[in-house]
Amino acid sequence: MDVVLFSRANQVDDVTLVAAFALGDEQASVAFVRRFQDSVYGLALSVTREPALAEDVSQEVFVRAWRAAGSYDPRRASVLTWLLTITRNAAIDAVRARRATPATDATLERLIYVALRSDPGPDDPEQRALTTLESERALRRLRALPPEQARAVALAVFGGCTAAEIGRQENIPVGTAKTRIRGGLRRLRDSLKEERRDGSPPR
Repeated sequence: MDVVLFSRANQVDDVTLVAAFALGDEQASVAFVRRFQDSVYGLALSVTREPALAEDVSQEVFVRAWRAAGSYDPRRASVLTWLLTITRNAAIDAVRARRATPATDATLERLIYVALRSDPGPDDPEQRALTTLESERALRRLRALPPEQARAVALAVFGGCTAAEIGRQENIPVGTAKTRIRGGLRRLRDSLKEERRDGSPPR
């Protein structure tokens, strides 16, 4: 396709813009960043809770987007949804990389919230309320576990960490990390079974 001029970027649709961005057109690149930078930074900040880190994540997102733009398929997702999916993954990577100490409740809450978001696009009030409720339930169940098991399960299930990564972060052998994950998951399953037997609503 011919590279279009982007002096009037607001008149160019998202799909055309990302196609030109993939070709490395300088004007398209500037227009692409300007159009989506607020949405990318907003999601990055909601995950990292650190403005400086969110800025770093945003820069990384546009680098990743440029590398992947050639394979973007508008039939699978809108440009914004595609880009925010990249943002979500980059932000989680940044949170995991920054974690030098065992995960705190705040860190677990962020991981759970991001993992439970069904759509990384603009917030819908009902979806946001449901996500918050599910996050609270997940946190309550995790807090009922021994702390070391809660961290292992949250990092594995919601943070996407491998047993080896958890072992390094918690300064424990890989075998111990696996045991904590298995034990924590077993306790969670038993807790859910008891709730169903008692007929009590999920907490």
